[in-house]
Amino acid sequence: MLRPIPTWRRVTTAATVLALAVTGLLASGTAPAGAATAAWTPKPAPMTTPWTDQVPVDNPLPEYPRPQLTRPDWANLNGIWDFAVTSRDAGQPSSFGEQIRVPFAPESALSGIQRKITENDKLWYKRTFTVPSGWSGRRVQLNFGASDWETTVWVNGQQAGAVHRGGYDSFSYDITPLLNGGATNTIVVSAYDATQTGGQAVGKQRIQDVTPHAGRSIFYTATSGIWQTVWLEPTAAARITRLDMVPNLQDNTLRVTVRAAGADGASAKVTVSSGGTQVGTATGTVGQQFSVSVPNARLWTPEDPFLYDVTAELSGSAGADRVGSYAGMRSIAVRNVDGVQRPVLNGSFVFQSGTLDQGFWPDGLHTAPTDAALRYDLQKHKDLGFNMVRKHIKVEPQRWFYWADRLGLLVWQDMPAMDSGKSPSAAARAQWENEYRAVIDEHRSSPSLILWVNQNEGWGQYDQARIADMVKAYDPSRLVDNMSGVNCCGAQDGGNGDVVDNHNYVGPGNTPTEPVRASVLGEYGGLGIRVTGHEWYPGGGFSYEDQPSLSALNDRLVGLLDGIRENSMPAGGLSAAVYTQITDVENEANGLLTYDRQIVKVDEARVRAANQALITASRTVGPTVKLPVEQFVSIRVTTPGYTDRYVRHQDGLGFTEVVNSGSTALLKEDATWKVKPGLANRLCYSFESRNYPGEYLRHREFRVRRDANDNSTLYKEDATWCPVQGSGGVRLSASGFPRQYLRHINAEVWLAQQGGTHTWDNPASFVPDTTWSISAPWAP
Repeated sequence: MLRPIPTWRRVTTAATVLALAVTGLLASGTAPAGAATAAWTPKPAPMTTPWTDQVPVDNPLPEYPRPQLTRPDWANLNGIWDFAVTSRDAGQPSSFGEQIRVPFAPESALSGIQRKITENDKLWYKRTFTVPSGWSGRRVQLNFGASDWETTVWVNGQQAGAVHRGGYDSFSYDITPLLNGGATNTIVVSAYDATQTGGQAVGKQRIQDVTPHAGRSIFYTATSGIWQTVWLEPTAAARITRLDMVPNLQDNTLRVTVRAAGADGASAKVTVSSGGTQVGTATGTVGQQFSVSVPNARLWTPEDPFLYDVTAELSGSAGADRVGSYAGMRSIAVRNVDGVQRPVLNGSFVFQSGTLDQGFWPDGLHTAPTDAALRYDLQKHKDLGFNMVRKHIKVEPQRWFYWADRLGLLVWQDMPAMDSGKSPSAAARAQWENEYRAVIDEHRSSPSLILWVNQNEGWGQYDQARIADMVKAYDPSRLVDNMSGVNCCGAQDGGNGDVVDNHNYVGPGNTPTEPVRASVLGEYGGLGIRVTGHEWYPGGGFSYEDQPSLSALNDRLVGLLDGIRENSMPAGGLSAAVYTQITDVENEANGLLTYDRQIVKVDEARVRAANQALITASRTVGPTVKLPVEQFVSIRVTTPGYTDRYVRHQDGLGFTEVVNSGSTALLKEDATWKVKPGLANRLCYSFESRNYPGEYLRHREFRVRRDANDNSTLYKEDATWCPVQGSGGVRLSASGFPRQYLRHINAEVWLAQQGGTHTWDNPASFVPDTTWSISAPWAP
């Protein structure tokens, strides 16, 4: 029985890759054998995205899958394959009784299978193809974007190379010796995926029912087997396998290493161009780095994500393989900016405001239904004013990075974690590190990718410091985060890398600053609201803080962003923050968009304006406000009519009282405080009582009081105040609660928030009531 001819695509130039979709020409081929296409139908998706019904049956995801290494000819093998499931130890089945639409995982609706796959199952795929006559005399490569997890491939009954282990990296086989000439060829693929029951990287995948169900889980439906594009391409015997490209702004060069197979000792010519005009060219030896001049380089930034076209060609007796690519000129580093360690893009600090992006889809799970869908989530980041995205516990196809490069988003890339709550075995560790290096190799030339996140909240944690050093040595051109959420869930900070990363829900709060690493928030927010008609399991959605209405969600979110701009960044030294999250995912209802991408919950214009204000303010943030450390001061009211009053403690509580030269010695002592480095943040300050050493001014349940230091993390946060410049004085914000300030009202001292709902948040004279003069001490 027959199925339609596969699409044989031609990519003509490197510039073509930069088009919205790679177009191609239909070449001759014989229709693949197998069960009739008409027998296959998709399953109903739990939620329908705008692209669910736009997926072609026979040629899904037709775009060229590898934009940074293109060749003229290729053949997309996506479409309907024969399919079977056996026990995990079984051999190839004698018959394939089902059909699956590749590259969608069998757990997904778009695959047409939509069934739970367990650790006891093995997946089998089968299809046929004919090599076009125009490929005669060339080698044929069989490429897989990704298959989860242990994948074995046979062509015409013979195994094609080694078994591949890994769920997030691409792999290829030269199948030339296994082909039947001009006759029909048969591919068989087996895939075994133990998900969390094995020791491998799984990220957020868990074996569970594939249809919606109740449960407050941050883990989601698994993706097993082939989940990225499968394709063929003809090559020369000596072929380029990868281009490693590192921009160097110091000398305006692109440093290139051409990786190749069958080309030992060969030379390679690399040309950089812009708009069809050559910018620079150079020739070097395969496997060795050499530099291509890019004079007066136009820098890649989120505001101007300019990309140069790149071509590379082998020369000499080794062959003449030619590939197209692209590159962006940018640098990323951490350096001291006005006394604070900050990440700098192209030498300048710009606050990185992004979201947590988990990359799940209700119809395709790990696989976006179309390339337009893949682009959509990134475009929404831009629409909402974000300049960064943290790809959380998943690695996307290369076209996702292409869109990030094109659209201009800074990317933090997580390495998917092993299962949480387990100490990985030696074999699991070795596999995880091998796969991590493969992921780095695959994406190391993407200009948008600026930071590797090694581990998250202690999930499967081990050897944090060693791994951070390993990653930094393997890719010194990027920043490294040894652990995201070092303050959470039993995570252990390796103490190294380029950033120190806290999680703070709802936050935003601050991450304590350090002398060497930049301070970032790897996660905050999690504000939620369920949208009727757009829930994965109706009534089952949850969040870190439910909002009563969409307007409340907007107000709360904008307030968090404003808090970062007003306090966390300038006073607390925060340099980046990742909001949870861009979309709902299954029963998590804390997305800015619904899981089906049908509804944007927030006011795009308001959120964009808040992000733009934050990013703009970061360019001129300046030094933090300085107070006289280890000196006694008194804290004076600046509200007109009350300027003779000072903060004092009485019976452990904070008040303001008139203090003058005739006041008692006790009152003068009660109104005197020693300025200490912030207990929770060295850029901020704590105020120690003059007559009760070891006791500090802190807030507790909004009331400000004098309490003894119990050395707890909570106490240190509550007793740390971050000053920002106000009109006629300083405003003291709570370290853990930006936009909440030390305020006097009715002679009492409270932690208050403008626009808050408590009586002490009264808007009357709020700004002057939260502005203080740090004055000479009444009791030196």
